[in-house]
Amino acid sequence: MTRTDDAGEETTGPAGVVGAAYRAFMAAVRELDDERSWAPTGCAGWAARDLVFHCLTDAQRALNALHSPTGEAPDRDAVSYWADWRQQDATGRERAAQGRRFARTVAGMFLCFGQLRELYLETAAAVLHAAGQADPRQPVVTQGHVLRAGELLRTLAVEATVHHLDLRVHLPALPGPSAEGLAEVRRTLDGLLGRPVPLPWDDAHYARAATGRAPVTAAERAALGPDAARLPLFG
Repeated sequence: MTRTDDAGEETTGPAGVVGAAYRAFMAAVRELDDERSWAPTGCAGWAARDLVFHCLTDAQRALNALHSPTGEAPDRDAVSYWADWRQQDATGRERAAQGRRFARTVAGMFLCFGQLRELYLETAAAVLHAAGQADPRQPVVTQGHVLRAGELLRTLAVEATVHHLDLRVHLPALPGPSAEGLAEVRRTLDGLLGRPVPLPWDDAHYARAATGRAPVTAAERAALGPDAARLPLFG
């Protein structure tokens, strides 16, 4: 049976999943004011405003991708997309550092956080409209790869949900991420791991531990066995 939300909209399909994840994150962003926008986050070197700017660029990328159909065959799906975002080698670490500097620099150019907040909210709303109109089977182009639109939407839900957790590390009173987004993160991480994680982690802790945001104990590493060396599954 297809699950629906209070408005009667499907929440298990790609558009429903990204809709739930984005709306939850948007609710948290709406509660940020200028002072709280300087709070640290779970992303190294980023304040809340830097993180919101990063999520703005991801929403802009989403709009570009959803309007970039192609006849090429997909070379990534919602799980394999993340294989490019492991940061364990020197190239990955340098790319991550460059991204952190860029977000900090440009986010700092907004004299009033409210300007950035409203730009993010209106762009995210546009993504949700485009997601609702998209054919999930249509291949689209993003970041040098081709994914079906539905697979792209699932990656967007994962990105928004993981960063939602980052935003709340020092601002726990903010509204939390959606159950649909957290479930999509778990599905993605299990796919990257190649099996359901053999630990009693809840969705939020699994998301943070498997992406290098929370420490993994020696006992947990023992339970993971050889797979422990593969963490973080993406950064």
